Amino acid sequence: MPGGEASQPGRSRPIDLAQLSRQTMGDRELEREVLGMFKEQALAVRSRIDKADIKERLFLAHALKGSARGVGAMAIAECAGAIENSPTDRIILKRLARLIDEACDFIASINR
Repeated sequence: MPGGEASQPGRSRPIDLAQLSRQTMGDRELEREVLGMFKEQALAVRSRIDKADIKERLFLAHALKGSARGVGAMAIAECAGAIENSPTDRIILKRLARLIDEACDFIASINR
């Protein structure tokens, strides 16, 4: 499968396709479905997390962290974990938004 346009040369892909394949037992249609659900969740979190109160922000970050690990979006999982540790850090919130954008671009590129 091709890489996403937002992925910079020399960087790892936003989604670990080997991890995703293990989780879906190599079923390509299931991979597309799982990535579609992850993309929807990630975009919903992206739109809500910045304005959320601390309790909701922690909930959103925790849920996204688990989903991200499941599809192999490890940079998103790590960033969501950092938000759990520092929920008011604006730099981490901005990084999460950027990582989500990169992952969504990557997902779109492999589903063409």
